[in-house]
Amino acid sequence: MAIYTKEEAKQIMERALSFSTADACVINMGGSESGNIRYARNTVSTSGHRSNQTLAVEASFGKKSGTATIDEFDDESLKSVVQRAEELAKLSPENPEFMPPLGPQTYDESVSFVEATANIQPEFRAEVAAKSINPASKQDVTAAGFLDDSYGFSAMMNSNGLFAYNKSTNVDFTVTMRTNDGTGSGWVTRDYNDVNKFNPEEAAKVAIDKAVMSKEARAIEPGKYTVILEPAASVDLLRNMSGAFNARTADEGRSFMSKDDGTKMGEKIVDERVNVWSDPLHPDVPTSTWNGEGMPLKKMKWIENGVVKNLAYSRYWADQKGVDPVPFPSNFIMQGGDATRDELIKSTKRGILITRLWYIRSVDPQTLLYTGLTRDGTFYIENGKIRYPVKNFRFNESPIIMLNNLEALGEQVRINGNLIPYMKVRDFTFTSLSDAV
Repeated sequence: MAIYTKEEAKQIMERALSFSTADACVINMGGSESGNIRYARNTVSTSGHRSNQTLAVEASFGKKSGTATIDEFDDESLKSVVQRAEELAKLSPENPEFMPPLGPQTYDESVSFVEATANIQPEFRAEVAAKSINPASKQDVTAAGFLDDSYGFSAMMNSNGLFAYNKSTNVDFTVTMRTNDGTGSGWVTRDYNDVNKFNPEEAAKVAIDKAVMSKEARAIEPGKYTVILEPAASVDLLRNMSGAFNARTADEGRSFMSKDDGTKMGEKIVDERVNVWSDPLHPDVPTSTWNGEGMPLKKMKWIENGVVKNLAYSRYWADQKGVDPVPFPSNFIMQGGDATRDELIKSTKRGILITRLWYIRSVDPQTLLYTGLTRDGTFYIENGKIRYPVKNFRFNESPIIMLNNLEALGEQVRINGNLIPYMKVRDFTFTSLSDAV
């Protein structure tokens, strides 16, 4: 049994803490139960169940720290893991950025656990696979997919009186559909805390339709195009951008948020329609209400009407600067509009619909310039309609430039634990073609 209630976890951690002789001790405990099914070539290849539990002890003497982990929670094992952590701490060099553990904190009650997701059975996973494989087979398409569902807990306790506990559930699904002639590919991903929001038939249909539509793609010249970015196409660029909201790298002149006389805090950096925030209690993308240091997570604005509103401060950097810490976001929520994807297409005279970007790599961190490739369904739009599939492109683009070239925002969609809208963007830069399907 890898899942412990709040009281059970607290009792185990208190026992472990009682064995500590260190100046400071932090204990992290977690466990999960998860199941999965994988299929390829229209056939289930593997299915399984995992049960994991762990307890990690970080012991500190002054600024010297050591960590040890264990997965058995009897008294003898707990005593042994604490001793190992303390032995390692005494052998370690000092950490000049060491921060003592936090004291007691107050946390909001998380909404990241849904009983229905925790109760998923193998039969459900098999049904999800069948709802991809059967319709694919009927359309001369081959499916390869993976479903993983999990529920678990995390807990923290330290020698300064802090205790935190969170329970969560998640279901992740992805499927790639390839036409049997090898010329078309479609892909879709879905993730939820609540499995009741997951529609496997709808997801499979999206991927199958993309695969069939993308057969025998045509080559068109690279260049600057108006694009409609599905959320899976923009999410990684936007998350990479969120990494620049780091006060330390900005202060040290190492990021896009740096400038000669300070940072870009309070400056307008993107289109005024851009609003970005994080919120652990958002009903569509809930997360834990505390982070790995035990700091409470609250709703936080990062960009408001195109203006930088906050930068994240670690506890150490906040101490150096004499300000309050600002935790890094646990999710990324970008305000959208009312337009559907189809309505954005109808409003486009000439452009490209992009399903997905992948193999994204940094080119220049100072300008947030990235390169990567389109994949699994790229289509030419003319006079408000998808005319034909096009070969994949390599792109060179910055999310900052992208968000300054906004033409329209569409509906929000959950993607990888974030809420991202469809976006219509002008002058997106494609530099070359790729023969990969």
